Amino acid sequence: MTQTSPLAGQSRPAGRINRRSKGAGPEAYDFRRPTKLSREHSRTLQIAYETFARQFTTLLTSSLRAVSQVTLTSIDQFTYDEYVATLNNPTIMAMLTMDPLPGTAILEFSLSIAMASIDHMLGGSGGAQPARPLTDIETPLLHSLIGRILGELRYAFEPIAVIRPELTAIEYNPQFAQAGVASDPVIVASFEMKVGAEECVATVVLPFNMIFPKLQSDRTDVQLNPAQRAARDAAHRNLVAGLESAPLEVAVRFDGLRMRPDELINLGVGDVVTLNHKVTRPLTVTSAGITFAQAVPGSQGTRLACLIVAPAQEENP
Repeated sequence: MTQTSPLAGQSRPAGRINRRSKGAGPEAYDFRRPTKLSREHSRTLQIAYETFARQFTTLLTSSLRAVSQVTLTSIDQFTYDEYVATLNNPTIMAMLTMDPLPGTAILEFSLSIAMASIDHMLGGSGGAQPARPLTDIETPLLHSLIGRILGELRYAFEPIAVIRPELTAIEYNPQFAQAGVASDPVIVASFEMKVGAEECVATVVLPFNMIFPKLQSDRTDVQLNPAQRAARDAAHRNLVAGLESAPLEVAVRFDGLRMRPDELINLGVGDVVTLNHKVTRPLTVTSAGITFAQAVPGSQGTRLACLIVAPAQEENP
């Protein structure tokens, strides 16, 4: 069995993308990690990321006043450790929260692109850039640019989920970026990013468990034909009918009583334990520890029984 990228047929730019594609072709299917994106899920993400790429391009061109281009090249599923192994050191890793979705997302691009962008923002030509961490003056400028980029990411993901992406930190060394456990699956969207003469592969990383539940919504229902929808509805009715006839263990209980360990140990045959359950208070009817009704004790013929009654009104103190 093999799995391929949904955009595997598109050409990849030079640089780090070539190192990622050395093993291009069939990949071994890992049965220890069977969960993967379906074709429909990949297509949904592809539409969102292509929208993001267009908005990203417009933002860079207008903000930096330099010819810029961002193009989606692939959407892949890796483990977090596999993803980190593909990154250069140093690089810009913007750690993001995506409220209300759980987990930490990542926006990553090269340090040279970051330096060139800042140079353009300050009116420079964006020439050769030094490979060093950002200064205290440069860091707020990059934060401001990333904040605007996240606004475009929020807009692109509106058809999937309403999110509020926020920057929490910037890391330069991928090994120090603690965004997940090494074995956690992540969805990596790769983009060819150009700012003036500089270009790199930028990535947006979402934890699988963050985005997968949103991709599982009923939006895919519109892709079902009438026969498929009828089969699904029939399966739902059969499931409901089967659950309704399944036997359940039900108990009728008095209110619980607290006792000390020494009292329990000293209990003997013939001892009487006084219950705190009032005579006027109905018993609780429970199943699997969940109370779903109240009843009063009685009998039906020779068998004990209970009569379901309305819930008791809470007594005023």
